Amino acid sequence: MNAGIGTTVRRKEDLRLVTGRGCYSDDFNFPNQAYGAAVRSPHAHALIRGIDVAAARAMPGVLAVLTGADALADGLARIPHLTAAGTPPDIVLTNRDGAPVPAAPHYVLPTDRVRHVGTAVAFVIAETVAQAKDAAEKVIVDYEPLPALTDAKAAVEKEAPRLYNDLPNIMIDAEIGDAAATDAAFSRAAHVTRLDTWINRVTGVPMEPRAAVGVYDAAAGRYTLYAGSGGIVRQKKEIAAILGVPFDNVRVIAHEIGGNFGTRNSFFPEFALVVWGSRRVGRPVKWTADRSEAFVTDYMGRDLTVSAELALDAQGRFLALRSSNLSNVGAHSGSYVPLVKGVGLATSGYRIPTSYLQARAVLSTTMCTTPYRSAGRPEVIYVIERLIDKAAQEHGFDRVNLRRKNLIPPSAFPYKNAQGITYDNGTYRAVMDRAMELGDWQGFKKRRAEAKKRKRLRGIGLCCYLETTGGYPRERADITVQPRGKVDVVVGTLSSGQSHETTFAQCVAEWLGVPFDDINVIESDTDIVKEGGGSHSARSMRLAGIVMGNASDAIIEKGKKVAAHLLETAEDDIGFAAGRFTVKGTDRSVGIFDVAAAAAGGNAAMPEDLRGPLAATADETIKQLGFPYGAHVCEVEIDPQTGALELKRYTAVDDVGRAINPMIVHGQTHGGAAQGIGQALWELCAYDEQGQLLSASFMDYAMPRADLLPSFTTDISEVLTPTNRLGVRGAGEGGTTGALGAVVNAVVDALAEFGVTHIEMPVTPEKIWRAINAAEKK
Repeated sequence: MNAGIGTTVRRKEDLRLVTGRGCYSDDFNFPNQAYGAAVRSPHAHALIRGIDVAAARAMPGVLAVLTGADALADGLARIPHLTAAGTPPDIVLTNRDGAPVPAAPHYVLPTDRVRHVGTAVAFVIAETVAQAKDAAEKVIVDYEPLPALTDAKAAVEKEAPRLYNDLPNIMIDAEIGDAAATDAAFSRAAHVTRLDTWINRVTGVPMEPRAAVGVYDAAAGRYTLYAGSGGIVRQKKEIAAILGVPFDNVRVIAHEIGGNFGTRNSFFPEFALVVWGSRRVGRPVKWTADRSEAFVTDYMGRDLTVSAELALDAQGRFLALRSSNLSNVGAHSGSYVPLVKGVGLATSGYRIPTSYLQARAVLSTTMCTTPYRSAGRPEVIYVIERLIDKAAQEHGFDRVNLRRKNLIPPSAFPYKNAQGITYDNGTYRAVMDRAMELGDWQGFKKRRAEAKKRKRLRGIGLCCYLETTGGYPRERADITVQPRGKVDVVVGTLSSGQSHETTFAQCVAEWLGVPFDDINVIESDTDIVKEGGGSHSARSMRLAGIVMGNASDAIIEKGKKVAAHLLETAEDDIGFAAGRFTVKGTDRSVGIFDVAAAAAGGNAAMPEDLRGPLAATADETIKQLGFPYGAHVCEVEIDPQTGALELKRYTAVDDVGRAINPMIVHGQTHGGAAQGIGQALWELCAYDEQGQLLSASFMDYAMPRADLLPSFTTDISEVLTPTNRLGVRGAGEGGTTGALGAVVNAVVDALAEFGVTHIEMPVTPEKIWRAINAAEKK
């Protein structure tokens, strides 16, 4: 079977998963296991005046009731979230007043106050789940309610209540670009278009709610966490830091993740609570969230308030972009990555000579926002694509020609944008043209006329997007060719649906010339996986491809030495191809597994330096960005009487660089598009003025469903990037990045006859109906 790079191979993972042999976080259970339940705050903002746990401790089956005071006494530190305001080659945000960018602390159990609904203030451990939950209801917390603050614009006001006594609400107040040059460009512009918008807050809603088991081995002084996440090495480092124990005293194991999308990349308090709780009670401790608990306490995404302007000359050439981006980071500083990434990519794939952006991050009494699929990029791509359509509508340009005129041509690469980010290469116009061709842009007028006969409004939207991927820069691969005819590939990424067992095996199968089915990819246990950054920011194949390739090269070089000894020839006379070492110009050869067996077999005639496993390690730090790009076309139909919307067609063309497995790339695009469409049309984490989450169940948080989506038409462009050996850009996030703009542009196009120039997400039937009726009343 040809299973090398670039071929469509069925996923190795699927047989295990569809036959019920997967192991998710809640599937881990141990003898003598106890169960945990969290006592959560009903207030969005309140001082903790006292916690009375006496009644709870007296309940049947209760083993412990832990509070923030206990955590403080045991020396538990704050959660070490990754809160850098950018690192090169990304944009680095610095406060305008020169003050360091602070990080609002996040503790596993607070002692002073709660800052969002659902904050865990105590953790009950009991013999059964029911006993733990019953006892949790007996914990009495004396709260002194304080004003809630959920809106980012309100949070930046001087009179806004502060969440921390020693910190301002505004964590970041930075500026990027050239203000003077941008002002000058706007002053000479023939046309200026403005957009004020809010990119709605959403959450990942993984299929499996969070679950974790902590096991403390008193004899070894060692903690083990069983929990799904975005990366086990990161979780190990964070647990060690919180508990104040040596790195090697922690082990983390994760198998099937049950869904992530960035929601599970950051550390959750419960992960520390179960391992710490296990030490306190001397037994394994398990905790599993229910769905409403997950809605309230899962990390959220987006929530960006933007005021942006685009300057154009009389011919429609873009002159400058000016934007104010305000990120609502929630109650604690979980991450500033979405703000950083968005600012760096705000001009997208267009030639915009100058820009000026104000970037602010502000606290609020809501759950933290952290990177969510394509962190920061869908927001700014949505803004620039809406600006372009709005400019066309307001100033009489053709929206397609406006894009074609301003997209960066292939001859301009490498291209440094106005914010200082350098793009590698690409064929942006060709991808847009291909998406329009597959989406039958030319046939739209006929379909619109047919819809009008049925008293329906039909609209078509286009979005050209650019991604910038990066993530944790260090990755490691350990590859061992086993004499028994297998190859073990240990790598520090962690699949949550990206198909690493398949695609990584395809790469190694091609490089080492071994059967695809004989390759075992290992990512799940920190006792085996020594280093690595997990899976986020489309980093897995880009970085793992480099280190797996380097390790494979080292194995081949070592194998040549062993083969030369076995074949009694000079090393320079040995060639390697299709899994065999051959004496050049002869038919004498030896297979790679035979070489591994000879090296490991203790042959006394084998030189000492050639004995041992046929293995190699590659550990690299790669500070380099990737730039996937593409274009999406969306077509919608609207009932003007009710505002009901039907998604009729959806087309996506994505350039991912080299597609290791085209089927899997198409699947990533389908899933990403569904998430982006979901945000554009349905999804919303809705808080009321008191900071209560109104969308904490599937009755209130509207999810995309299969019957609401059309069959997608997708295509892959493969312009190889020169920045890595495989030429891959990343494939996991483009589907989401292009969806928001494509959908909303299509809706506005359908409503253009009413004079509608913008509509906010999620674009619900009510909003559409109100927009139509407001226009008719004018």
